[in-house]
Amino acid sequence: HRKSFERTYGWAWLLKLSEELATWDDPQGREWLRNLQPLTRAIVDRYRNFLPKQTYPIRTGVHPNTAFGLAFALDYARTVEDTALERLVLERSRTYYLDDNECPIDWEPGGEDFFSPCLMEADLMRRVLPPEDFRDWLEEFLPGLTGGEALQMFNPAIVTDRSDPKIVHLDGLNLSRAWCLLGIASAFPKDSLAYQNLVEAALRHARASLPYVTSGDYAGEHWLASFGVLMSSYWPTEYSE
Repeated sequence: HRKSFERTYGWAWLLKLSEELATWDDPQGREWLRNLQPLTRAIVDRYRNFLPKQTYPIRTGVHPNTAFGLAFALDYARTVEDTALERLVLERSRTYYLDDNECPIDWEPGGEDFFSPCLMEADLMRRVLPPEDFRDWLEEFLPGLTGGEALQMFNPAIVTDRSDPKIVHLDGLNLSRAWCLLGIASAFPKDSLAYQNLVEAALRHARASLPYVTSGDYAGEHWLASFGVLMSSYWPTEYSE
């Protein structure tokens, strides 16, 4: 099962780790980066071999979500200046998503989602397109998202049992929605209503689940910290409280 194991969820997190290490000006960080290189190269090769064969994106709220895997791969490629991987990810992203419109946000969330398929795609495309082009694309993809409707379109998911390994996925959904909304907001001027609406919606999601990253149950604790740390990296400084 090596070709398909954790494709592309685990692949993406491995590249995120390698990307992070590549930014550390620290002797131990550089040693870890060197030690990780054989696995990093193997994962990059898997992306290069798989993506040209993937005719259709996977639009799910869990591990196989294609937009998530592409977003992290693009971040990695740009950080380490892997232009071949970057070109591939940009081409696949445009092929899969450029013509999308009116994402069915009313279908979200699913009962075990930890990703929003609509927002994950939008957060990928804000990496792919120039800001002005992205804003035009977003208006077609999620009409009303940047207006006052944003506060009503996305309400934090309700988590009824944090010991249930599927229900607790919804804490991850709140955190990943938050980082996507903050990423999307970064494509707008900070003094714009769109930015303010998107950030407010993001912070409501973050505050709903961030306290439960350490819930006391392994069902969430073994993975939610990674979502919390990533979400926090998007946190706007003007909301530092």
